[in-house]
Amino acid sequence: MRAIRFYAQLDFQIEKETFEAIKKSAHLLEKIAKERIRDEFSKILNSKNPEKAIRLALDAEILQFIAPELLKTIGIDQNQAHAYDVWNHLLKSLQHATDKNYMFHVKIAALFHDISKPETRRWSEEKKDWTFYGHEVVGSRVTRHILEKLKYPKETIEIVEKLVRWHMFFSDTEKITLSAVRRLIANVGKEYVWELIDLRTCDRIGTGRPKENPYRLRKYRAMVEEAMRDPVTVGMLKIDGNDLMKELGIKPGPIFGNILNALLEEVLDDPEKNDKEYLINRAGELAKLPDEELKKLGSEGKEKKAEEEQKIIEEIRKKHWVQ
Repeated sequence: MRAIRFYAQLDFQIEKETFEAIKKSAHLLEKIAKERIRDEFSKILNSKNPEKAIRLALDAEILQFIAPELLKTIGIDQNQAHAYDVWNHLLKSLQHATDKNYMFHVKIAALFHDISKPETRRWSEEKKDWTFYGHEVVGSRVTRHILEKLKYPKETIEIVEKLVRWHMFFSDTEKITLSAVRRLIANVGKEYVWELIDLRTCDRIGTGRPKENPYRLRKYRAMVEEAMRDPVTVGMLKIDGNDLMKELGIKPGPIFGNILNALLEEVLDDPEKNDKEYLINRAGELAKLPDEELKKLGSEGKEKKAEEEQKIIEEIRKKHWVQ
């Protein structure tokens, strides 16, 4: 394994007799601690040539002692969306993760994301093509098993398992809703959702398609950013309903919303006004206004909020070149 790692890290060639000796001794890896195999495997994945290294590990007959589950992907044809079989698709996805310098767990997920396509492959007479329904669900469990066997840290296992489980998120950009995007973020976690997008990029390049950032992926990125941003709400203010009751003795009711929305409009126009002392004093002034006038100011505040929301969304979409 170390010879394969040097080959990957330093771009060395392995001398012929040495390579034959490696093949003859490969079975001795069964007696090596899993932690040591894991460490060498990780270094291979973090090298600049992991695709070449995994191919060489197969030729050297040592891959079955690292992740034998990969062997079953060899020669498994995919549907018409793919130029490669599952094995080559996984390796090219991994190499792209390396070329883009993505996080380590994205690299592992790229290598294993379609690991269960062989056992979920079915022929569809209707589509006249192969289908792989549920491969991401089965694959997440298989990936967990592989990483547990190699004694990876619990945190790494959980992150990679999530990435594999959810790598098939969405398909039709015209039907995606923000609520669906929010559920995806909840499933993966805010801290890893962008790595899921990175994995999807690797998956796409691994199909043999030249574009890594087509409209669909740009749309996903825009919607994730839109779903994750802090919304424009009265919660942005340095005071809330409790302050209105405590400082001004105002009783709960519709007046709360009208005052806070009126204050929000002022703060959106001039962020420096988001000061607790100023807002309390201004709230006291607003509370003395006739109901209709205060209600009007509150409505204007809501309209201003909606305008600001739209501006933010338009900026996000413009940044990602989507509509």
